[in-house]
Amino acid sequence: MLMYEKLAAYYDTLVQDDEATAAWVKLVKQHVSGRQLLEVACGSGEITLALANEGYHMTAGDISHSMLNQAQAKKGSEAVDWHCFDMRCMKSFASYDAILCFCDSINYLTDFNDWRLFFTQAYEHLNEHGFLLFDMHTPDRLTEFSQEYCEAGYMDNTAYEWTISAQDDCIYHNFIFYDEAARPMLEQHVQRVYEPQRVLECLKEIGFAVEIYTDFTIPGIQSGEKYFLICKKDSAGGKQ
Repeated sequence: MLMYEKLAAYYDTLVQDDEATAAWVKLVKQHVSGRQLLEVACGSGEITLALANEGYHMTAGDISHSMLNQAQAKKGSEAVDWHCFDMRCMKSFASYDAILCFCDSINYLTDFNDWRLFFTQAYEHLNEHGFLLFDMHTPDRLTEFSQEYCEAGYMDNTAYEWTISAQDDCIYHNFIFYDEAARPMLEQHVQRVYEPQRVLECLKEIGFAVEIYTDFTIPGIQSGEKYFLICKKDSAGGKQ
C-alpha cells in the first residue's frame, strides 16, 4: 500500500502546526545564506511555501502524488518548482545552496543503505559550502510509543482513528478513515529509528561537517523528540 495516499486529504487537519513551521523556517534562515533550495519529501508543502514567502527559490517534491496535489492547490504554489520523485534518486536535479528533509521524513527509509545513498546524492547536488538540513526521531520516541498512543475523532464529518506504537527500532502509524457508509480505509506507515552516532559517522565519511541539535535549539545529543542535523559540505575535507 502506498503511504500518504488516503491520508493526504486529511494530513493538514491532523498535523498542521504553524508554530513548528515557523521554527523550521527560522532554522533555515539561521544556517543558509544562499537562495536556491531543494526540499525533498515536502509533503503538503507547508514549509515549502513558507520558505518561498521568505524569498527562497524553492524546488520541492514528494514521492506521493496525492500529497503534491494538496501542496499545489495552496495559495502561492505557482512560485515553487514541484516534482514527484523518490528522495533516493536525485540524479536529474541541479545543484543547490541547501537541501532540506524535514518532519522526520528520513525515518521512512527503513534500510540504512538508503540513508547513505541519500546523503551521498545530497552531497553531490550541493554547491560549494552548501548545507543539508534534516531532522530525525530520537531513540526516546521508541520508549514514548512503547505504550500505544491512540487518537480518534471527526474531521469534516469523517471519522478517524490514529494509533502510534513502537516495536524494536520501528515506529508504526496506523490510520483508519471511515466513509459515509462506515467502510474503513486503512493506511500504515513505518519509520525506523537509528542511533545518532551511526548517522553522524556516515555523514562525516561522505564529507560533511556536522552540527547536531535536539528539539531545534538544544546543542548536542540530548533527551528529546527530534535531532536536527546541520550538515555543511566540507570541500576541504573532501568526499571519502
